[in-house]
This record gives sequence, structure tokens and C-alpha cells, in this order.
Amino acid sequence: MIRVNLLPHRAEKRKARQLQFIVLSALSALSGVIIVGAVYMAINSQISYQERRNAYLTQEIQVLDSQIAEIKKLREQTLALLARKNVVENLQSTRSDVVHLMDQMLRILPDGVYLKTVRQAGYQISLVGHAQSNARISTLMRSIEDSPWLDSPTLIEIHATSANGARVSEFSLNFNLTKNVAPAVPSGKN
Repeated sequence: MIRVNLLPHRAEKRKARQLQFIVLSALSALSGVIIVGAVYMAINSQISYQERRNAYLTQEIQVLDSQIAEIKKLREQTLALLARKNVVENLQSTRSDVVHLMDQMLRILPDGVYLKTVRQAGYQISLVGHAQSNARISTLMRSIEDSPWLDSPTLIEIHATSANGARVSEFSLNFNLTKNVAPAVPSGKN
């Protein structure tokens, strides 16, 4: 005989499948929420870790900036000290130049030549004076050329004028003060 099941088995299967679907949907939703929460927490922990690193780097950058400012200040002080040192060394090396200039002026100034002004700008000397004749000015220029401390005499201007009732030549002359090294003394051969 044939058995026929008249019970509503399809409805029961459908109910079981609906229940299974609801359970699987709830499990999927729950696992999705757990995964999203875990990802959210992982991202937040990485963000907070990076923010701590950024804060540490910012603090270290401020320390380095203050050190850089201090180094710049020290470099400026060093440059200022070097500039002062160079000025002092320059003054020290040119200290005797005025003595040599005055000594040479006394030696080379011919009779009949009188100086009104002597100006020095660096190594260039400018003279303004009176001479009894143009020949005395020429003698002065030759003496400057022959001097070991003076060179390159250049006559700027010469014109006749009268001073104290006498006719004189007023002249303007430039020349250079040289930096001579003491001449080497030849060693005698034995």
C-alpha cells in the first residue's frame, strides 16, 4: 500500500528554513558588527599611536629648532669675532705704515716744497702743497719712485699761484704706500 503523508511537511520545512535564515542573518549581522568594531578599534589605536608619535616628533622638532637657533647665534658671534680679529690683525700689520710714510716723507721732500695737506685712504696717499718751481715737484716725484716704501706717483694738478707775496706752484699729487718685505740678506759662502 501506498503511504501518503497528509501532514503539512512543506510548511514545517519552510518554517525551519526561515528559522535557519533568521539565525544565520543574526549571526552574520553580529559577526559584521564585531568585525566593524574590531576594525574601528584597530584604526583608532593606530590613529592614537600616530598622534603620540606626531606629538613626540613635534616636541623633538621644537628642541632641535631651539638648538638650531643657538647654533646660528653662535655662528654669528663667531663671524663677529673673526671680523674683529681681522680688523685687529689688519691694524697690527699696518701699524708701522704711518711711521714709514712719515720717515719717507722727511727723507724725500726736497727743499722748497711745502705740504698743505696729506690724506691717506687705504694705501693711497694724496698730497696738496706748494713748490718754488716745477722742477722741485719733479724731484719729489722721482724721489717717491725711488723710495722702497712708496710708488706710483701721479701728478693730478699743478698751477701757478701766489703765497705770501711770492709766486709758487700749487700741486696735487697721489702715490701709493707699498707693503715691502724686508730684503733678504744674502748668506755668505764659506
